[in-house]
Amino acid sequence: MSQGETIHRTLRCVVVTPERAVLDEAADFVAVPLYDGEAGMLPGRLPLIGRLGYGELRYRRGKAEHRYYVDGGFVQVRGDVVTVLTARAIPAAAIKPEAVQEALAAALQPALTAEQQEAHQKDQERARAQLRIAAKESDDVAAGGH
Repeated sequence: MSQGETIHRTLRCVVVTPERAVLDEAADFVAVPLYDGEAGMLPGRLPLIGRLGYGELRYRRGKAEHRYYVDGGFVQVRGDVVTVLTARAIPAAAIKPEAVQEALAAALQPALTAEQQEAHQKDQERARAQLRIAAKESDDVAAGGH
């Protein structure tokens, strides 16, 4: 290969829930919400297994960026395949902010037990993550993206 040549490799982004395969697309870049941060993957990445948090999975193909809310789970990177196993994956465009706001309001109610408090905390994290993703999607649409 000469200096002027470049090899354009892509990733394959696969998202699977217990009900179905949600996504199987080629991507130039994939970012996932890990339990303790975020990880971005480019083609050629070393193998990785990680625990997912609640938040935004995004992938880019060319200039188009796509977003999904993922509800915890696991990610595996092997070869140029990023596989996400999650309880729930929602395309950003399908998130309904009004319904999420209602869920957040319910999660902000006082808890009577420690278990209920922990469940409310998780529900708050989930709702806030979905609202962030929906806001980004709305901004992208308003700016003429997607």
